[in-house]
Amino acid sequence: MQQTILTSFKSYVSQEQLFDTSQPILLAVSGGIDSVVLTHLFSKADFSFAIAHCNFQLRGEESLRDEHFVQQLALRYQVPFYTVRFDTHDYTTAHKVSVQVAARELRYKWLEEIRQQQGYHFIATAHHMQDNVETVLMNFCKGTGIAGMHGILPRQGHIIRPLLFTQKEVLLDYGKAEQLDYVEDSSNTTDKYTRNFFRHQVIPQIQSAFPGAVTNMAGTIHRLKEAEILYQQAVVVHKKRLLVKKDNTWMIPVLKLQKTIPLQTIAYEIFREFSCSPSQTEQVLALLGSESGRFVETATHRIIRNRQWLLITALEEEDAPVVVIEKGQSQVKCKEGQLQLRAVTLPHISASLNIACLDAKQVQYPLILRRWKQGDYFYPLGMIRKKKLSRFFIDQKLSLPQKEKVWVLESGKRIVWVVGMRIDNRFKITDSTKEMLLLEWTALP
Repeated sequence: MQQTILTSFKSYVSQEQLFDTSQPILLAVSGGIDSVVLTHLFSKADFSFAIAHCNFQLRGEESLRDEHFVQQLALRYQVPFYTVRFDTHDYTTAHKVSVQVAARELRYKWLEEIRQQQGYHFIATAHHMQDNVETVLMNFCKGTGIAGMHGILPRQGHIIRPLLFTQKEVLLDYGKAEQLDYVEDSSNTTDKYTRNFFRHQVIPQIQSAFPGAVTNMAGTIHRLKEAEILYQQAVVVHKKRLLVKKDNTWMIPVLKLQKTIPLQTIAYEIFREFSCSPSQTEQVLALLGSESGRFVETATHRIIRNRQWLLITALEEEDAPVVVIEKGQSQVKCKEGQLQLRAVTLPHISASLNIACLDAKQVQYPLILRRWKQGDYFYPLGMIRKKKLSRFFIDQKLSLPQKEKVWVLESGKRIVWVVGMRIDNRFKITDSTKEMLLLEWTALP
């Protein structure tokens, strides 16, 4: 048995190109049978390795026992040993996560720190075939895209899993045949944790009906992993066809998306990049048949129906609501740009929307530079009747993201300039104007 497993182990490492066998590897060892067998195989294969152990201090004396056992294991194999003790309960409280999530985050962060500090090429964990099947079944039950069906990858970043080729029973038989000592984690016997429920209840029931279920599912997982490569290649093609970027906004033509096949899948893959959940993807697809102005907000983005487009913009923190400009100031800045002011006596004609020429006599200080708000109105240049800005924006065919970036300049509670667009007729230059206030807006990238 020893030679059979050892040969399969070496073959798997080579087949998956997990690491160069001359490179030193850091083994994550809990003291259980899986990690003990992993350590033994590394030793028998004459690979260079060290042992790292995390004490999460969740099981009192049992946690100390495990730490001591792994320390003795490192002495037996005469390899470097690293250990750490975590206050896991404090971490769960501070970060508002479960014990399982806390342990995983603490473990991998510390292992990566040791890997970098001590110069190990990879971190090896003892995940095996059953672990992989459990992961895929849990992902399937929670709801996942195809990425959740590839299970635990043999190599992911600096993490490698050299035991994915074999089953738990094989590891137990190997440990028994080699008379390997190991420790039992009492928390593994409870069904309180989701993974244990699948391990103790779900998979045994499946195996009672299909004895080869674990091996068969592992084979399917491998095929799905390869199918995912083809899947992602197709997704990239659709994204290039549908996504257009203009400044900081992503744009998708509504008609093109409507005609896309398969619509649900492509939409899911596109919009999940913008923190869109599966249920929100359905809401986004509903925008395809809605009127302009409707939108869906995710945790990070807003997806808006604007005429024949879906516009995707990042949610931003609110900028300062107003910028006060006193007389004599020549420049002010805000989030979208900067405004320069200067008094001039000579005529100045400009065709640029970013330059405004006002009758200085009509301007009262302080000036207020602020974002526009609902209810704002002004008298557009050339008109004697007032118009609400919301109506003016419709005439200008502004999208919602564009409207949100509009600033106005206010004087004496009257809007003198819709910045970069139109001045107010009441402040225009006339034949009696003796001094002008010249305003120049420079948008920031």
